[in-house]
Amino acid sequence: MVAAEEANIESGAGVAVATMEEEKRRLRMRTRDAAYGAAVRAACAAAAAVSMSMMVTAEESAELDLYGFRLPVSSKWSYSNSFVFLVGMTAATTAYSLLQLLLTMLGLLKKSKVTTNTFPSRNMAWLTFTLDQAFAYMMVSAGSAASGVTNLNRTGIRHSRLPDFCKPLRGFCDRTAIAISFAFLSCVLLAASAILDVLCLLNHHYRY
Repeated sequence: MVAAEEANIESGAGVAVATMEEEKRRLRMRTRDAAYGAAVRAACAAAAAVSMSMMVTAEESAELDLYGFRLPVSSKWSYSNSFVFLVGMTAATTAYSLLQLLLTMLGLLKKSKVTTNTFPSRNMAWLTFTLDQAFAYMMVSAGSAASGVTNLNRTGIRHSRLPDFCKPLRGFCDRTAIAISFAFLSCVLLAASAILDVLCLLNHHYRY
């Protein structure tokens, strides 16, 4: 009987050790996923911030040579609703990414049970996945609208004699092009965050 009790104790200890090892493995996986998520969030916030800063500093004045006449021209990002929309979306994306990064870093520092974005529940993980997609779609919309205006500035209007405004306003056009490029990069990073959210939902188990 004593031998049976000792065997039960050893069996229970073995189960406890196995359970502890499994918990450690899951914690390492969660920590790894959170680290990947933090890196993507930081990159997304940086890309959106660069896009916003390049756009809000896009302003230039010059003279346009039109059939021998020197006409003063000036351009500023606030003159175009599409550029204003892009600035607003990049500002919102920067704030959103920084908030998610902060939550992720707090979760890593506390070594708590975290998802990719440090949300402990499945509902919160799905909410983050939805927000990532929503911001990505809105950034695509803002970037596409802004690129249409930039392309018009570079090529003029077909079948008309509207000149290429980017020749005298080269600096302005270059800044807007860089801003749009980083805006699309932030779209890609938001999509990557959404993919990480899905992988996290598939790899981890939640009580609710």
